[in-house]
Amino acid sequence: MLRIGICDDVYDARLQLRWSLERLLEQRGMEAAFVEFSSGEALLRWMGAHSGEIDLVFLDMKMGKVDGMETARRLRQADAFVQLVFVTSYTDRVFDGYSVGALGYLIKPAKQSDLDDILNRTLSFLYQAEEKTYVCRYGDVTYRIPYQKIRYFASERRKITCVTSDRSFTFYDKLDNVAAQVGNRFVRIHQRYLVYAPAVECVSATEVRIGGETLPMSRSMRQSAMLALTRASLED
Repeated sequence: MLRIGICDDVYDARLQLRWSLERLLEQRGMEAAFVEFSSGEALLRWMGAHSGEIDLVFLDMKMGKVDGMETARRLRQADAFVQLVFVTSYTDRVFDGYSVGALGYLIKPAKQSDLDDILNRTLSFLYQAEEKTYVCRYGDVTYRIPYQKIRYFASERRKITCVTSDRSFTFYDKLDNVAAQVGNRFVRIHQRYLVYAPAVECVSATEVRIGGETLPMSRSMRQSAMLALTRASLED
């Protein structure tokens, strides 16, 4: 499922863009979840609590106090993977989009062919980004979490918590399954903990320090964990 945000202070503009996107996605046999915002401030507030929950954002350039370009700059600082597209009636700032890594700059009303191209490029990016992100699902929400932000995974029965540098994500799975998916840069130090080796700050015989937190290292996993952490540090 593709997760799309539309930010425009004009309701009719949001409605028209959403309708166009829904039509294109229906032709592809794809589903999408939409979130709409009437201001840059509203979008930034939402993203503050929902980082990693959106793939593609369409931004109007001309909005109230926080315009589309400033909103894009703040979004890019918070999320390096979200794809940004400007949709506007003006062409005077078309080249500014390059400074925030924008995927495109569309003139209102956006043409179906241009939107189709944006969807193709977004899907291509997401496919390539799979090697750099961990994808999980909780209820109707799909998270794409950059590996570089992850500190560790913690297991409590069937519930997994992924702790990152800015928030935590919770979903249902087994830690064994997570370990099989994320590769050898993640090291099992305990029955309940799987840590991202590059984020480890220090290691002792009984614990690991990571992101300012101290996690226990089990006796049964100590030897293999120490070896794996050492190997990972040499590969950096």
